[in-house]
Amino acid sequence: MRLRTLTHQIDGAVTSDGAGVKLRRSLGARPDLRLDPFLMLDEFGTDNPNDYIAGFPSHPHRGFETVTYMIDGHMQHRDHLGNVGELKSGGVQWMTAGRGVIHSEMPQQESGRMRGFQLWINLPAREKMKPASYQDIPAEQIPTVELPQGGTLKVIAGQATAGDQTIHGAINPVPNSMSTDPLFLDFDLPANGSAATPVTPGHNAMIYVYEGSVTVGAHRLQAGSGGILSDGDTLELKAGAQGLRMILIAGKPLNEPVAQYGPFVMNTREEIEQAIDDYQNGRLVA
Repeated sequence: MRLRTLTHQIDGAVTSDGAGVKLRRSLGARPDLRLDPFLMLDEFGTDNPNDYIAGFPSHPHRGFETVTYMIDGHMQHRDHLGNVGELKSGGVQWMTAGRGVIHSEMPQQESGRMRGFQLWINLPAREKMKPASYQDIPAEQIPTVELPQGGTLKVIAGQATAGDQTIHGAINPVPNSMSTDPLFLDFDLPANGSAATPVTPGHNAMIYVYEGSVTVGAHRLQAGSGGILSDGDTLELKAGAQGLRMILIAGKPLNEPVAQYGPFVMNTREEIEQAIDDYQNGRLVA
């Protein structure tokens, strides 16, 4: 067994996106702050409707996937394909932009707490121009299991183990069916609780704490901070005195050049210029 350790801490940077939605960005806060194949990780969480009510009006994407995990709240997705998705507490929206998608994500509540994450996952060059696709996964379809040492684990993508169980996620039920073989787990541990989970060797991995704190090896992370993990096959977690809620993401690196301009992620500057031209001339989703 080779334990993964924390190699870098990334404190979430407070920013806004869309029409002024306030959020905390870790991956993607700077152009060089990525973790192949992951491009961006945003945490949003507030009780103040002024921080989210304007939402994310219609906007384009090309060349990657977006994963929105709604912990609390209700957002509605609409896109050019005619999809209308209701993303509610505990649910996930997994969208492959591919060649192009134009969509909006708008709050369906006027008060109360809205909290969750959006993750951007790169696509390999050979898949960047494939047709767009979309999945809505309600909370009841996401496997949630009791951990042997207490607490729970939600398996959003990939697979995990709990005791002698192997749990397949709501997305990617067949291992290696996606080029990046993504793993997306959500841990909820009690005060001073512990857990361990396998992580595929060679895959890049990161954790992000959104409640409480965690100790990995000799290092501790507080809420609002992420940590890049070393290589290895196992991650061991120890919750702090206030318990722990955190996500773990991991994926197979693409090892390809990244050219990004806002919502377009390609491999070359010329492809970015083509994406902009396609969008301006109505060809992005053609």
